[in-house]
Amino acid sequence: MKTPRRIFALLLGVIGAGCLTAVCVLLVGNAISDKQARDTLEAYRLSAQAIEDGSREESSPDDAPSQNESASDEDVLPEETQTAAQENASGDATEAPAAVVNPYRDSFLANEDMAAWLQIPGTNIDYPVMWTPRDENYYLYRDFEGNDNQNGSLILDTDSSLDPLTTNLIIHGHNMRSGEMFGNLTDYEDPDYCKEHSQILLYTEDCERIYEVIAVFRSQVYKKTDQVFKFYQFFQADTQEEFDDFYENIMALSLYDTGVSAQFGDRFLTLSTCVYHVEQGRFVVVAKETAQGDSYLPLTQ
Repeated sequence: MKTPRRIFALLLGVIGAGCLTAVCVLLVGNAISDKQARDTLEAYRLSAQAIEDGSREESSPDDAPSQNESASDEDVLPEETQTAAQENASGDATEAPAAVVNPYRDSFLANEDMAAWLQIPGTNIDYPVMWTPRDENYYLYRDFEGNDNQNGSLILDTDSSLDPLTTNLIIHGHNMRSGEMFGNLTDYEDPDYCKEHSQILLYTEDCERIYEVIAVFRSQVYKKTDQVFKFYQFFQADTQEEFDDFYENIMALSLYDTGVSAQFGDRFLTLSTCVYHVEQGRFVVVAKETAQGDSYLPLTQ
């Protein structure tokens, strides 16, 4: 009787060792995958910084006089020339600035599925945003290069559009314990944190869009039959009534007043991640577009 038991115990040991080995291989594989994904994104971040630095250098030539340098006698213009220059400067002030090189040109060219690059200054949220209308979930567990990755990527909702631009852009991301993706988005529950990180930047293929946080709240994905406000279904406001329904609801849900208001015609950016206060819970940060930054040259130029 002891022999069968010993064999059974041995089999259990072998199975246990095999499972442990498989888990270790999986953990190591995930760690390698995460590192490769982080290294890839860091390379594109550095590339963007280099392009931005180069643009600043071009717009500020070394031989330009500094603000602290006084003009020499030879630099002083005749009075009538000064007047003409001032009039020209006044007229130019209303003209749009010249387009510059897109700082994320390299990442746009590397993957045509990239819709934009999202950045919240002062936080770790600094990632490409993927958009695949053919399959919204394609990057749910894939990194920028399409490799399997538990962190996935930030995803622009397929019902959102940058061209033509919809009233609301919704970006989804995993709430990772490591802090990756939208793992730290819930820090916005603290109004002081929001005040320090109220600005959100979205770099699209055409331009930089600047947003300010207007509402922060918890919600959930409801059943289709539930007659309640569903933030994840708002993409376009063609009428005052459609805008009011969205605006009044997000302001009522908001955990605190951010001091930012909106009106019909404004555009929004909504960030959404999973939370677990209820089944299918969501933590949501809504921001209003307040300005447009640089306009960009065509990617291939």
